[in-house]
Amino acid sequence: MPPLVHEFDWPDRVVVGTVGRPGARTFYLQARTGARTCSVAMEKQQSAALAETIDQLLDQLMVEPDNTFSIPAAAPDELVDRDPLDPVEEEFRTGTMRLSWDPRTLQVVVEAFPVVDAEPDAREEPEPDEVLLVRMPVGTARAFVQRTRAVVASGRPACPLCGEPVGEDGHVCASPLEP
Repeated sequence: MPPLVHEFDWPDRVVVGTVGRPGARTFYLQARTGARTCSVAMEKQQSAALAETIDQLLDQLMVEPDNTFSIPAAAPDELVDRDPLDPVEEEFRTGTMRLSWDPRTLQVVVEAFPVVDAEPDAREEPEPDEVLLVRMPVGTARAFVQRTRAVVASGRPACPLCGEPVGEDGHVCASPLEP
C-alpha cells in the first residue's frame, strides 16, 4: 500500500516550534496550507540539524558559478514567523529526514519519515506508512532556519563546563572543576 503523503507544495506556513516547558519540550515540524495543518514530532537535535543543513544548502547555492536562484543571504524579516504553533495533532514521530533542492521550482524540499520498527531479522528497512513532504521557497527557507535556531536556543541554558543542560533544580556537572 502506498504511503500517506502529507504534501505542502507552497505552504502558507512551515515552522519548528515546541510544546511544553524547557527540559520537557516536544519539538514539532509543522506545515499549513489554508485550514490543512500537519505536525510531526522531532527531537531537538533533529530540529537543529535540519536548520543547519538547510542553511548550508542555501549557502552552497549562493556561490554556484551559474547561480540564477536569487537566494537571500539572510532571512527577510517579513518572512520570519514568530507566532506560536497552530493547535498540534501529532501525525507521527520523525525518524529519518531527507533534504533536497528542486531547481525547477527553486524550492528547498524537506521529507520527514516516521520512526519505523524493523523486524529483528529483516534485511531491508520497511516502507513507511506516512511522509511529510514540504517544499519551501528560498526566502521562507532562510526564515525557517532563523526561527528554528531561536527555538532550539530558547531551552535550558548549557553548563559552561560540560555543555549539558542546567535544569530548574540545578546541575551536577560531570566535568571536574579541579584536578
